Amino acid sequence: MKQGPWRLIFMGTPQFALPSLEALLSSGEEVLAVVTQPDRPRGRGQQVSPAPVKELALAWNLPVLQPQRLKDPALVQRLADLQPELLVVVAYGRILTQELLALPSVGPLNVHASLLPRHRGAAPINWALIRGDRETGVSLQWMEPELDAGAIFLQERVPILEEDSAGTLLVKLAEHGATLLVQALEKLRRGEAIRKPQPQEGVTYAPPITREMRRLNWQQPAREVAGWIRGLDPTPGAYALWQGKVLKLFEARLKKSAGKLAAPGTVLGLVNQGVEIACGQGSVLVKELQLAGHKRLTAAEFLRGQALAKQVLD
Repeated sequence: MKQGPWRLIFMGTPQFALPSLEALLSSGEEVLAVVTQPDRPRGRGQQVSPAPVKELALAWNLPVLQPQRLKDPALVQRLADLQPELLVVVAYGRILTQELLALPSVGPLNVHASLLPRHRGAAPINWALIRGDRETGVSLQWMEPELDAGAIFLQERVPILEEDSAGTLLVKLAEHGATLLVQALEKLRRGEAIRKPQPQEGVTYAPPITREMRRLNWQQPAREVAGWIRGLDPTPGAYALWQGKVLKLFEARLKKSAGKLAAPGTVLGLVNQGVEIACGQGSVLVKELQLAGHKRLTAAEFLRGQALAKQVLD
């Protein structure tokens, strides 16, 4: 049995990591330092700005480190001097070195947004939707050098609803991950360090989303097209070309699952406040669209300014 708070270093960068850091601070754990990615250009204006985790850390007057290189001996020594018991990693954004993983006396823990071993890698939330999964979840794993292959401490399943997008799922999984993390630290305090090896079967990977992946293939069945749109909503956004311009599509639903209704990519019209678009089989309903350089609009608003019906998206 351990008395008192855990001495830990937190590593994380984007919005997904915020609930976990907030939960650690609210539950009284001793956060010795926060390691996050360097400030980068963000948003439409591409202004250099801090990541969400840095902003929260500064609000709590926590020491913040933003290394360019994780192999920097000075960084490793500085973290080692803190004598952490735990290293908690939540969407930090880089693969950790063996030297960093060996720093904590109890071990390094990672909150990962999938039911490992499914969707190991950088974009598990996106790929769960792209692949048409009906459920996902959060895994708390003991980290090791191989990517997302560590033993499982705790897992929680979360259903994927028809209206879910990558954005809504991120919010849900971030909250579940924070709750799971607090539960795990309480179990550790009681001496319950669960280490369940991941099964060899069912391993899949969730690589980063490239621009080439984002362009929709209307020859695919409607269910797959809807998965791509939902999986990239709100960012980075799935797109098609229309009159030579990039047209992003959001808020997709499966309209018809079978039958060839028209040439793939043909806009069939406005139905139930959404644009119906023919696919290789069936059709999808898209409720919001955004033309390059313009605001994101509802389908009805978009069609008031653009003659899209019966045209073909590429």
